[in-house]
Amino acid sequence: MSHPYRTLRRFLVLAAAGVLGAGAALAFAPPVAAEPSTPVAYPAGASATRYSGLAFDTCTAPPLSAIQAWSASPYRAVGVYIGGISRTCAQPALTASWVTSVSALKWRLLPIYKGLQPPCGGRPTDAKISRAAATARGQGTAAAADAVAKAKALGMQPGSAVYNDIEQYTQTDATCRSGVLAFVSAWTKELHRVGYVSGVYMNLNFGAKQLSDVFTSTSYARPDALWIARFDGVDSLKGWTGIADSKWAVHQRAKQFKGDHDETYGGVTMNIDTDRLDAPVATVAYTYTVTSSTTLNARTGPSTSYPAAASHAPGSALKVVCQAPGSTVGTTAVWDKLSDGTYVTDYYVSTPSNTGYSAPLPRCTYPYQTTAAGGLAEHTGAGTSSAVRGTSPNGSLAWMVCQRSGSAVGTTKIWDRLDNDRYVSDYYVATPSNTTYSKPAPRC
Repeated sequence: MSHPYRTLRRFLVLAAAGVLGAGAALAFAPPVAAEPSTPVAYPAGASATRYSGLAFDTCTAPPLSAIQAWSASPYRAVGVYIGGISRTCAQPALTASWVTSVSALKWRLLPIYKGLQPPCGGRPTDAKISRAAATARGQGTAAAADAVAKAKALGMQPGSAVYNDIEQYTQTDATCRSGVLAFVSAWTKELHRVGYVSGVYMNLNFGAKQLSDVFTSTSYARPDALWIARFDGVDSLKGWTGIADSKWAVHQRAKQFKGDHDETYGGVTMNIDTDRLDAPVATVAYTYTVTSSTTLNARTGPSTSYPAAASHAPGSALKVVCQAPGSTVGTTAVWDKLSDGTYVTDYYVSTPSNTGYSAPLPRCTYPYQTTAAGGLAEHTGAGTSSAVRGTSPNGSLAWMVCQRSGSAVGTTKIWDRLDNDRYVSDYYVATPSNTTYSKPAPRC
């Protein structure tokens, strides 16, 4: 039985945080520490990248010449099968050099891992996920570890999303279902443990609906992004049958809406599936050089007020993963985050612009799932007294760019600034800590 005073106190905390909407009930739980929202342990050099637009995927990664020819296409992202025991096509082109070259052409990459398949689905010859949940969890952990190793070998940095390809399976087989869900949960937790973003690919009617049904279950860790297969020719990322629009709602969705077919651009024909994305993809490092005439200091944060952690000689190469706002140097307030987690002012780096951000470099972001059952209010400032300008649904990604101190909510005064320039209380975001700052996000 719920104690009346404790229930009222919880209501007041939620209302102060802007969690409750008009007419909301009192039956809200505190943030969940483990499943379904598990924290991501981003290392210092991590950053997430997302892509919104059309994409295609093919069984075999196309040669670089084909990608170059397809610059005339409407696509700017390509799905690539990075590994897995059920991966069927050879990948002669898919190397770290290929990833670097394709990324330099301003394409985003959608990493796919096709490993063990459902015991009641996939092809008869596929190696199978166990029906026993404990064994399936071990298999999911091992799959994630292998996927991360494959991604790293290709130059895909921490913060990258990796999508586990789970082919369609029978929906009425209870032990098959529990095995698949245990596998996906362990896949997600292991990716989070090592600083990667969890994605899952499933058929809308033969898998994705079951994943949606356990969206708030405390028995399973929820993946960060859902990529569905539904060959209906409709490229909408909303209105999916059986999956509410409030689930995987904030740059967390992809849809494969047209199956095998040929398309030709630049004189090159490829057989592809067509996808619509608004979802996390791979993060890669881009090589630029130091343009200063003297040694360039790399700092622990995006400002001259942070201490120097390393230095780089004039003309030396830098591996840049993302860009962040910071203190002004010369004509720019943009700072470049390097793959070792340090920052250099963009004013002395050979990016295309030294006044603003430069494509294809993404903004530095650190997505974590939100945990407020009734949705989390997005404020104009770091406090409950600031105006509310929107709401993040439960389980959506908070695309954090930095953190700062503000009014206390629950056990913390930390507020997270999102990439839409709004703030949410960190108490309702699954960061590694809900009492203090969480690395590697800088201070605002």
